Amino acid sequence: MGFMSRSARAAVCGLVLATVTGGSVFAADYTLNINTALTTSDPLYKGLEDLKKNVEARSEGKLAIRLFPGSQLGKDEDVLEQARAGAGNAVVVDGGRLAVFVNDFGVLSGPYLASGYEGIRKVVTSPLMDEWAKKLHDGAQLQILSFNWWQGERHLLTNKPIKVPADLSGIRMRTPGAPVWTETVKAMGATPAPMAWADVYSALQTQVIDAVEAQDPASYGSRLYEVTKYLTKTGHFNLITGLVTSAAWFDALPPDLQIILKEESLKSGDVASHGTEAALADIEAKMTAAGMTIDEIDTTPFKEATAGVYEKLGYSDLKKQVDAILAQ
Repeated sequence: MGFMSRSARAAVCGLVLATVTGGSVFAADYTLNINTALTTSDPLYKGLEDLKKNVEARSEGKLAIRLFPGSQLGKDEDVLEQARAGAGNAVVVDGGRLAVFVNDFGVLSGPYLASGYEGIRKVVTSPLMDEWAKKLHDGAQLQILSFNWWQGERHLLTNKPIKVPADLSGIRMRTPGAPVWTETVKAMGATPAPMAWADVYSALQTQVIDAVEAQDPASYGSRLYEVTKYLTKTGHFNLITGLVTSAAWFDALPPDLQIILKEESLKSGDVASHGTEAALADIEAKMTAAGMTIDEIDTTPFKEATAGVYEKLGYSDLKKQVDAILAQ
């Protein structure tokens, strides 16, 4: 397992956390800290609360889960590194960020890959995903618990109307820093400006950036309707994310707790994803009521503009495999 800090050793050994389950107090043998950039109002966070409740009950308090919204444990990339070092930390993360460890994951964040949750769920519960997960475990010391945490399709938030890719010329748009994200934003016509999600509101307010692309629950949770005027429904990314933790920490769990954690992660991912589906119309209604203009457009020009991203990043063959799974 290599060198490990005192905090990481404590996480692996699962030191002391009291958990209330069914009215009784148990001393947890293991503790998993889950970090997310999302707020507590996000439907996905409700899925994490569901996971916490069910894992603690089913394990009879042996495995405790602590939730850290608003990136309290650090940026996603930092938490991944903590996990790689053996800490009992997990993070809700997209395939683009995992592509630095196993390149294949990047295809999950490609433009217009799938429509809606049910389509992309076929891919992330397939044998192809199992192959990638093993590579990630063995090569990067990271363990996927489940990858079916759907956060919605991502749209453009700007201060001017957008109809076609040419309208994005000269616009500095925040996006995560992974290549598949930045190349897509470039192909759409904007200038990518990678930065942490927590910095987006102030960056828009001070005009450090001109625009952002994001899914509705995150946009609403971060009150981006206060600093942008238009939401253009491009749906360019179908944001599927996974719950990823330390391989060393996970491997040190008793087999029964490993099973509980993976099974409940998959179940709660479905809860979170269906909750997101159910919330989208209401979220857009609230943003409209707050003064934002929401535009439905013909996305064909954006699909055509971004079609070359897969080939540019070397994902052409992998895209064919994914398309075959989606066609099943």
